[in-house]
Amino acid sequence: MRNPLSEKVTEIKPSGIRKFFDIVQEMEGAISLGVGEPDFDTPWHIRDEGIYSLEKGRTYYTSNSGLKELREEICRYMKRTQGLDFDPLTESFVTVGGSEAIDLALRAMVDPGDEVLIPQPSYVSYEPCAVLADAVPVIIELKGEHDFRLQPEEILEKCTDRTKILVLPYPNNPTGAVMGMEDLEAIAKVVIEKDLYIISDEIYSELTYNGRHVSIASLPGMQERTIVINGFSKAYAMTGWRLGYAVGPEKIMRQMIKIHQFAIMCAPTTSQYAGIEALKNGDEDVAMMREEYDRRRRLLLHEFADMGLPCFEPFGAFYAFPSISRFGMTSDEFATRLLKEEKLAVVPGTAFGDCGEGYIRISYAYSVDDLKRALTRLRRFIDRIS
Repeated sequence: MRNPLSEKVTEIKPSGIRKFFDIVQEMEGAISLGVGEPDFDTPWHIRDEGIYSLEKGRTYYTSNSGLKELREEICRYMKRTQGLDFDPLTESFVTVGGSEAIDLALRAMVDPGDEVLIPQPSYVSYEPCAVLADAVPVIIELKGEHDFRLQPEEILEKCTDRTKILVLPYPNNPTGAVMGMEDLEAIAKVVIEKDLYIISDEIYSELTYNGRHVSIASLPGMQERTIVINGFSKAYAMTGWRLGYAVGPEKIMRQMIKIHQFAIMCAPTTSQYAGIEALKNGDEDVAMMREEYDRRRRLLLHEFADMGLPCFEPFGAFYAFPSISRFGMTSDEFATRLLKEEKLAVVPGTAFGDCGEGYIRISYAYSVDDLKRALTRLRRFIDRIS
């Protein structure tokens, strides 16, 4: 029989996060700090709206673009948080999580051989999605001495005549790095000079701890060059609802929706009604969760400093990215030994790109009690290997 599998797909490595997560599931007494999922329940008023939509029999397809009322709320959100005007009918649509929007944007925008700049360490989906779209992923290695912020000269070093898209993954998973206004202005200048487009993944935009998030789309000349991707999973603790969205230029949105129409049809109707409620009345919930994440963030940084574990201060998302290079182990070796010896799961930095070597990712989307128990195990391990 001929090989039934696509060579392109079989050459893509599975997510490095899943390896440790799967082991933890089978290990009694293990603690995991590896998953980027809020430990909060979806706020009740949002769940109620989803329940009510089912009770009213709203179990039908919506339009491919999503409920008109939800798209209107998304555009109001972009206006009040970033000062951006988008047409809800032509410049926005609803997706099955932010991950689908990343995939659609790449497939809609690249031709075979086009180059996509991907700063790493970063979310695990960008590179395989570029490969699946027949683009050439070009990796920009972010540096710890810059607090993992993208530098304009790093873009210039990697640009060629085939470069078309820059992925901008801030606030960043796994590092927690953010880009301020001055950082973004320098990036925007290069993007315009090189005639690039940006896919700006802003899924953690509400989880920043040193001032509000700034979208690069809000800078002069950038709205027409930027696809902004966001969603409800992180800010509203709605991971299982699978609800995201994209906003951007109409000509790009139209093609993304076309792919979405054939592949997905529409995002879950129940989730869309819940999303309307989240955007309308969820600001206080977001503020409460953000404050709690900040408390956990400060706890981790204090404990890391006390145990001599170097870690730059993350100002976004809910991850810390401490350096373990002084222990003479690879990230994978450190994480594997920590799991076997202390039953504590973290993610090797290399799961997010080769330049993550020498780091581990620790999520603080867990209760303070769980974090304290985990930190006791981490301290014990570090004391032993030191």
